Amino acid sequence: MNSTFCLNRSVRSFTLNSFKNPKPIEVKQFKVQFPSGLIELSKLKCFGNVSSRTGVRVPQSLRDDSGESGRILSRRIRVSSNDAQFGSLPNKGEAESSSFAEFITSERVKSSFLWGYLISPIAGGTLVDYYGGKVVMAWGVALWSLATFLTPWAAENSLLALLLARAMLGIAEGVALPCMNNMIARWFPATERARAVAMAMAGFQLGNAIGLILSPILMSQAGVFGPFVIFGLCGFLWVLVWLSATSSTPNRSPQISKYELEYIMNERQKSQAVENNPKTKMIPPFRRLLSKMPTWSLIVANSMHSWGFFVILSWMPIYFNSVHHVDLRQAAWFSAVPWSMMALTGYLAGLWSDTLIKNGTSITLTRKIMQSIGFIGSGIALIGLTAAKSPSVASAWLSLAVGLKAFSHSGFLVNLQEIAPHYSGVLHGLSNTAGTFAAIVGTVGAGFFVELVGSFQGFLLLTSLLYFLAALFYNIYSTGERVNFDENVS
Repeated sequence: MNSTFCLNRSVRSFTLNSFKNPKPIEVKQFKVQFPSGLIELSKLKCFGNVSSRTGVRVPQSLRDDSGESGRILSRRIRVSSNDAQFGSLPNKGEAESSSFAEFITSERVKSSFLWGYLISPIAGGTLVDYYGGKVVMAWGVALWSLATFLTPWAAENSLLALLLARAMLGIAEGVALPCMNNMIARWFPATERARAVAMAMAGFQLGNAIGLILSPILMSQAGVFGPFVIFGLCGFLWVLVWLSATSSTPNRSPQISKYELEYIMNERQKSQAVENNPKTKMIPPFRRLLSKMPTWSLIVANSMHSWGFFVILSWMPIYFNSVHHVDLRQAAWFSAVPWSMMALTGYLAGLWSDTLIKNGTSITLTRKIMQSIGFIGSGIALIGLTAAKSPSVASAWLSLAVGLKAFSHSGFLVNLQEIAPHYSGVLHGLSNTAGTFAAIVGTVGAGFFVELVGSFQGFLLLTSLLYFLAALFYNIYSTGERVNFDENVS
């Protein structure tokens, strides 16, 4: 997958008090060893030429010796196979004027992956429901592997080429979750789906953690191009394995045993199987899908889930650096531990969820319990994070917030398959598009909020409030029962 260490804002030399009582500072040349070699270049604030030799030009707002607030100094991040370092700051006379339009442009550059990811989920979900997950997923992985492979070449040539490569990565990855949900709805009975989703999502989270650890090792051995080339080639190899080992539905699989096929089909009949319905239409009934409140409960849940995920993924390294003064060389570990925690708790949540259903708890109540833990628990943990006085305590609260967040995978994410198994792909696409838009608003909004208010803690408290409101909305309007989207709206 794509994300490892995301440096979404310029690295600043400040504390929260400096927002309120700014003082002139003098910045000297220094080095920062980035723990993650695979920096998401599309999420940097990039202006100027981009190449592996000259680095990425990143504007940084700093006060000069005269204390004028409208001046910026620019830094050059220089990435080599051994380290990533900041070059010397230019002379004071070389500083350029900062403008609001420039700030807006930088935020758009930073979010190029998400803008690409915003485009494809609905179209990808529609294709998945019609053609099946095997083919669509193979094309998606092939395209995002190609985008990853070409990223160094794009960075060597121009900023536009780099942004197109990262947007292509986002477009290709947009089909992954709809494919996952579509295939799980067809392969797993209701009493096993939460565990299946948890195991699939664990791959996403462990991918983040593994990428954070492997990327600097690959860079030290193969140069700055190493992670992109190696991960891209691994993606192409994965496609070959995927095509030879999977099928969209169990009755098309040449490898499944007769006993397992009969078990799946019998369990599916008990829960009104997808195959009992006519073949999916190429153009889904979007109006009917959006006319039902259970659909909107999923959209709201996915939006809040994505908001929290990308805000934490993008901003927490900078939060630890600015608030708790954690050296960025340690930021990879502060980022990797929560995602590993999320993978573990996600599976435990799936196991508990399936056990509740097997023991007679209704699907509706089970999904609401999981979603409530995922959102309310995470909201409370983020409040604890704002009160933390040390990096270790803050890391514990963050790990708890991210870990509890994984319970929502056994809530809304499985619920997508239950209310509309016939349209699970496109329904996931709709909610995923809304979630991606929320992620863009959250990551960009965090920057505005910190700039205006001067408080990371305030934005975390806002996120907690939104978690509580989203949990309330989901509990009121969600259902675990099948919703008939094929009837005309009266």
